[in-house]
Amino acid sequence: MDNFSLMAVSPIDGRYASKAAPLREYFSEFALIRNRVRVEIEYFIALCSIPLPQLSNFGEGTGKTREELFAALRDIYRNLTPEEASRVKEIEKVTNHDVKAVEYFIKEHFKALEITPWQEFVHFGLTSQDINNTSQPIMLKEALENEYMPRLQEILSILRADALEWKDVTMLARTHGQPATPTRMGKEIEVFIARLEEQIRQLSQLTYPAKFGGATGNMNAHKIAYPDIDWPSFADSFVSSLGLKRSCPTTQIEHYDNLAAIFDCMRRINTILIDLCRDVWTYISMEYFRQKVAKNEVGSSAMPHKVNPIDFENAEGNLGMADAVLTFLSMKLPVSRLQRDLTDSTVLRNVGVPVAHCLISFASLKKGLGKLILNREAIDADLHRNWAVVAEALQTILRRENYPNPYETLKNLTRTGAAIDEDTIARFVESLDVPETVKEELRAVTPWNYTGF
Repeated sequence: MDNFSLMAVSPIDGRYASKAAPLREYFSEFALIRNRVRVEIEYFIALCSIPLPQLSNFGEGTGKTREELFAALRDIYRNLTPEEASRVKEIEKVTNHDVKAVEYFIKEHFKALEITPWQEFVHFGLTSQDINNTSQPIMLKEALENEYMPRLQEILSILRADALEWKDVTMLARTHGQPATPTRMGKEIEVFIARLEEQIRQLSQLTYPAKFGGATGNMNAHKIAYPDIDWPSFADSFVSSLGLKRSCPTTQIEHYDNLAAIFDCMRRINTILIDLCRDVWTYISMEYFRQKVAKNEVGSSAMPHKVNPIDFENAEGNLGMADAVLTFLSMKLPVSRLQRDLTDSTVLRNVGVPVAHCLISFASLKKGLGKLILNREAIDADLHRNWAVVAEALQTILRRENYPNPYETLKNLTRTGAAIDEDTIARFVESLDVPETVKEELRAVTPWNYTGF
């Protein structure tokens, strides 16, 4: 671990830096600067493509084609380095305004490319939030698509493989913590798969919103300068070209309702994973699962025999941290005084925090799931101890046969406080006044085959 990691205030950049590091490409200050430059340049190119009258001759006299100049402009953000981004921070020290610093940075490149006659169309008619409220959803969208979703799918792949491997493994179910009708381990894993798949489907259908409409959302400056241009349609098209959906009407800022919906969906996914972590943790405590252990790995600092389910505990904790921030983001961001206040600005800078905790938890969960060893002996022993769970099956067959008071009969059998084993059930079946064919059905029922579909 380097000194930076040792001195980091947040474990995201300290203890768990290696797991969260991929997100630096999406949520760091460098990433924000790069995407601001990207939006500003793409906007300028879009203005040239209308074209505005004053941009119809863009590039003339430079010795380069418009396409060559467009490529050179795009290279500014495509090839941006942290060192170049530092220049933006230097300019910001003078301007005391981060987005204005980006504008001046781009104009420096205009000078280098000898296209200064057209530089005033950089940031033309825009306010800072037109840049921020397009840059930030781009960052979130690309982070979720490129980092978050692939890792979540890795967990799903492991779960699908486990569900298939354990599809015929009968186990005792527990409702309210008490022995209940048997189920199958594979099916119980399938429950989590189905829940996750549905939330992933919902997340995939949500659009990433962007605001693009000038100082108070009405494109006032655009209209006053070029009243004959359909600026709302232009804005819709431009935002769509960035992979986003333009919100309209808006105030000076995006109203963040759809962003809140994304955070809420991520939180539901996390809640499902917390549920999974707790169930697996419980199965480990019941010895349904053992855990693979590396040769020199220590389970407990005091008790040599222990192998603690730390991966699932770590995952649960980080998922909880993510949920706390996601909940705050979804509640805070849609609330802003009148046409805007600045409370969203500092909050938005923390969007990467819950995503980082998600990635940390995914890594732990993946590791934990990969260490599980099914313990058939413990599972079967639990079934042997709980023959009483076939009572539901027996009373259902007796109901079908119109046997008098079948539920009460089985209740009296199984609630005596005495142990109910295979022999107890067998003696009970033989005592029933039912046809032999029905007794054959009843004899065939065991905790291992009473599992439904």
